[in-house]
Formats: sequence, C-alpha cells, structure tokens
Amino acid sequence: MNPFYIILSVAALLLIGGIAIYNGLVSGRALVDEAWSGISVQLKRRFDLIPNLVTTVKGYAKHESETLEKVIQLRNAAVYASPLDVSAQAQASAALSQGLRSVFALAENYPDLKANQNFADLQAAVEKIEDDLQNSRRYYNATVRDYNTKCDSFPSNLVAGLFHFTKKTFFELTNPEESQNVKISF
Repeated sequence: MNPFYIILSVAALLLIGGIAIYNGLVSGRALVDEAWSGISVQLKRRFDLIPNLVTTVKGYAKHESETLEKVIQLRNAAVYASPLDVSAQAQASAALSQGLRSVFALAENYPDLKANQNFADLQAAVEKIEDDLQNSRRYYNATVRDYNTKCDSFPSNLVAGLFHFTKKTFFELTNPEESQNVKISF
C-alpha cells in the first residue's frame, strides 16, 4: 500500500475526529447556554411575583415595612445582578430566598393574612417557582458538568484549548441552608 494513502487516511481520520470533537464542544456550550436561560426564566418569574406578594402582605402587616422593604431591595439587587455572572446570580438568589422566608414567617403572626386567598395563591405560586428553579439549577449544573468534562478529557481538551472553549461555572450556593426551598406553612 502506498504510504501517501496511509498518511492521507490518517489525516482524514484526524480531521473528521477533530470536527466531531469541535461540534460536540459547540453542542455542549449551547446546552449550557440553554440551561442558563431556563434559570433566568425562573428567576424572572420569581422577581415578577415578589411585588404582588409584598403588596398583599403590606395590607395586613403595616408595621412590618422594614422586612418588606428589605425583600424589595433584595429583589432589585437580584434583578440587576449580571445575567452572565453565575456566582453573582447565585448569591443574589440565595439572599432573596432568605428574604422570602422572612415574609412567610410574618404570616404566622397574622392569622387574617394566612387566611387571605390572594396570599395563599401567592404562596403556592412562589412554592411552584422555587421547585421549578431548583429543577432548572440541576439541569444547568448537569450540562455544565458534561461540558466541563469534555473540556478536560483527552483528546477533546486539545480541541477545546485550540479553539478557546473555557470551562463554565456551576450554579452553587455559598450557604447550605440557602439550598432549601422556601418553606410555606399555614
């Protein structure tokens, strides 16, 4: 067999393999971006719901305005956190979860508020959003894990380095307590 054809065959296989690896990295990056978009959607739903919740609680707990104002400040800080900075979003989300816990703790002191249908509906909506957000975080972290594995594994790490594919950041909370869903009780 002619050595030229052997070299040409090996070069063709390397090229095809490199293209496949490159396309896998592009696909992985797209999945991570799509997963981050899912988190953004859930955070937006949460941000949009908070003013309604605060307004409902204000009617019953007028002298608790400090707690309510803090939740609105945390919400605004979360809204304006850089959408591309995963750790900033994680910190803002954790702080907001703590603030929501404070609002729901207020309900324990106001039986009329707990009995209000609008408040009960808002609590149910927040619980649903928190569950959806947790699922979105899991999906995002799974896609980041898969993508980062491709970036680190041989031979795809060679292609990743050549084309500047960088590892992505996991959506992690700094305080384990913050990973719990907002508890809502009547």
